[in-house]
Amino acid sequence: MSQTAALRLRQAIARARDATRDRSPVGRRPEEADDLLGTFATDGALGFDPFPFLRALHDAGSRAVVIGQVAGIMHGSTELTGDLDLLWDGTPDEARALRDALALGGCTELPDLGREQVGYRVTGTGGDLCTPALPWGDMDVTPCLTGAETTRDPAGFTIRYAALDDLIRMRRALGRPKDHRRADELVRLHT
Repeated sequence: MSQTAALRLRQAIARARDATRDRSPVGRRPEEADDLLGTFATDGALGFDPFPFLRALHDAGSRAVVIGQVAGIMHGSTELTGDLDLLWDGTPDEARALRDALALGGCTELPDLGREQVGYRVTGTGGDLCTPALPWGDMDVTPCLTGAETTRDPAGFTIRYAALDDLIRMRRALGRPKDHRRADELVRLHT
C-alpha cells in the first residue's frame, strides 16, 4: 500500500503550520467559512492537525472515508484547509466505532450520530460527519464508501479517502465556488 497520499497530507499540514504561525485568532469558526475561501481562512486552520484523529479512526476500526479538501490534498491539491470532513455509512456498528474514535481523539461533547450531518471537534481538528442520507444534489455517495482508496501513514496506520473521480463528482454536486475551483484543479492535476 502506497504512502504517497499520507505524505502529501503531512507536507500540507507542515505548510499550513508555517502559513499560520503568525496568524492570530479572529473568532471565525470553520462552520462560518465562506463558499470561496474555505476553512483555511478561519481559526480552524490554527493548529490544524488531523493525524491524531485519523489514527484514532484506524485504532477504533472505523470505516469512515475522508472527503472534502483533505481528500483533495491527498490527491495532490495544493489548497490548504482547516477541517476534516468524513463520510460514514450511518449504521449502528460504524456509529460505535466513530464514538470510540471521537473519545480517543479527545472529543468532550459527543455529537448526535443519528443525524445525516453533524459537526464534531477533537484535539487538532474538527469538521463534519456526513452520511449518504445527506442530500448531495443528484449524486448517490453510497458507492464512495466501498470505492474509497487507502494509504498507509508512515506512523503505521491506514487512512481511507474518497477516490479521485468520486471526489470530483462530490465537488461538482455541492456546486459552491470553492468546490468548482477545487474540482477543476484535481482534473488538471490528473489529465
